[in-house]
Amino acid sequence: MARSFHNIDLDSSEILQATTKRLNQVYDSSNLYSWKSIDLSNNNLTGEIPKNIVFLNGLLNLNLSYNHLIGEIPFEIGNMTSLESLDLHMNNLSRAIPQSMSVLFSLGVLDLSCNNLSGSIPTGRQLQSLDDPSIYSGNTNLCGTPLKTSCESTRSFPEGNGNSDTKSRHATGRDKWFYLFIEFGFVAAFFVMFFILLFKRNWRCAYFKMVDGVFDRFYVLAALAFKRL
Repeated sequence: MARSFHNIDLDSSEILQATTKRLNQVYDSSNLYSWKSIDLSNNNLTGEIPKNIVFLNGLLNLNLSYNHLIGEIPFEIGNMTSLESLDLHMNNLSRAIPQSMSVLFSLGVLDLSCNNLSGSIPTGRQLQSLDDPSIYSGNTNLCGTPLKTSCESTRSFPEGNGNSDTKSRHATGRDKWFYLFIEFGFVAAFFVMFFILLFKRNWRCAYFKMVDGVFDRFYVLAALAFKRL
């Protein structure tokens, strides 16, 4: 993705325009070879940000805005210690902002707005100094300073207690019907047995004979136990 300007012959009439630090900069042949910026904005780029881009640790400015980039910001972006300006807005980047960005102590301009980033904004002295909320606007699932959305309230309400309470209510409702079904089964079994014994004389005789037999056995066992004492 990086543009290489080595071994290019430029005459004094050739110039290069690039947007760095939210400013339009113009470079000509006199200072182009010392240029340490990449501006690939508005190029309809697709796919993920190449992981190898983090090895450009001498890069000062990186602008990949207004493209169709997806995936996450490379975690090793913290290796780009010379980075002064990072513009990734108006893409489709997702997942969390890497914590390693908190060690970009030279970073003075940042724009991650209008993506699908989520989670908490990393803490760190340098990032906390970038206190403009518009840096992160358009990422509805981001939380933390400098945004007004608290990460604690986000975790406790939509993802935590809210879902837990809903699941608890569903579980309680299922348990209630389960116990009612068991109670109904016992009551139904009792009345079925009662009516069978009421109208079936031979069953009734067999039932009471069985009860008498059990009672007799219990009486004999109790008498033997008492005798041993």
